[in-house]
Amino acid sequence: MYGVVSVVLFALLALYSNNLVEWARLTRAGEKLYFIVPIIIAFVFSFVHGNFTSYFWDALGFKAANNNKSKK
Repeated sequence: MYGVVSVVLFALLALYSNNLVEWARLTRAGEKLYFIVPIIIAFVFSFVHGNFTSYFWDALGFKAANNNKSKK
């Protein structure tokens, strides 16, 4: 599911790239509220792609090493 959502997000990013450029122009022109748009997009991409990558490696049988050794 996260793989499909990731592909859809990348397609939407390509589809609405002109809008993002326009919002960047508006931000430079004084509309300071638009600065939050790329931050939100980055968080959404990070969450979806991170979960997709985690499930992908789990499906292949790879697990992250647990190096949680306490030092005294």
